[in-house]
Amino acid sequence: MTDRKAEQRSLLEARYGAAQQKPDNIIWTPQVEALLRHKSVRTFLADALPDGSIETMVAAAQSASNSSALNQWSLVAVTDVELKQRISDTVARSVPVARIPWIEEAPALLLWVADLSRGAEITKDAGKEPFVFDYLDSFLMASIDAALAAQNAAVAAESMGLGIVYLGVMRNIAKEVAEMIHLPSHSFVTFGMAVGWPDATRTSCIRPRPAQPMVLHHNRYDHGSYRAYLKDYEEAYQTFRVSQNMSAKTWLGSVIESATSMEYLGGRMKLRETVSERGFKLK
Repeated sequence: MTDRKAEQRSLLEARYGAAQQKPDNIIWTPQVEALLRHKSVRTFLADALPDGSIETMVAAAQSASNSSALNQWSLVAVTDVELKQRISDTVARSVPVARIPWIEEAPALLLWVADLSRGAEITKDAGKEPFVFDYLDSFLMASIDAALAAQNAAVAAESMGLGIVYLGVMRNIAKEVAEMIHLPSHSFVTFGMAVGWPDATRTSCIRPRPAQPMVLHHNRYDHGSYRAYLKDYEEAYQTFRVSQNMSAKTWLGSVIESATSMEYLGGRMKLRETVSERGFKLK
């Protein structure tokens, strides 16, 4: 086996775990390999981001597909240390921990905004009412576009040697964070992203994903077929957690907890109310 083949095989094993079925017909390109190497980074060095890195990430984000070329997202890059700490402290009060070190350590906290405010203002300036924004699809469209943009930015960041971690916990404090960064009506922080230089002495490994048949269906949804792959994925999940000295937890237990625990919501049970207050009527 060539060194290149061995490296690719090792990468697939990291992505899927030793026990799981792996695809044997991957078309390897530099972009595919980079994507397979992705891992969330929660330990950062204190070093500042390189000059131009945020602008590069935004250029990549703006190159993502977006609905009808309406550009219904914005990014608030929080680099002010005091503001970032206030946001981190507010998030920490919504979860059972005293602090969120990866927000504190990262030199930048990126807040990805589903943003219909520009469209609303432009429409009102034309003497019309943006009543279509009252409907659920408008909120969903802007949120999807923000997510597509953010993923492009994440890939760009990793290509520069930076690390990122997505922060869904920003929705725990949707109302507070909107006030802290002065968001206008018809805009909403969908999620955050901490970005910085990974601390190689503390950075985690690639987290395994389920075997492809758990998520890939051909032509029609094959209901229940995932069950045949649960055992092997659980083994990969447990092996990863042990290797990272993480607390004892099963993947099935995590799924059940996410569906039954109000603590898991971390304040998001009030999210609809907050979103409505921000101008999204969700009809």
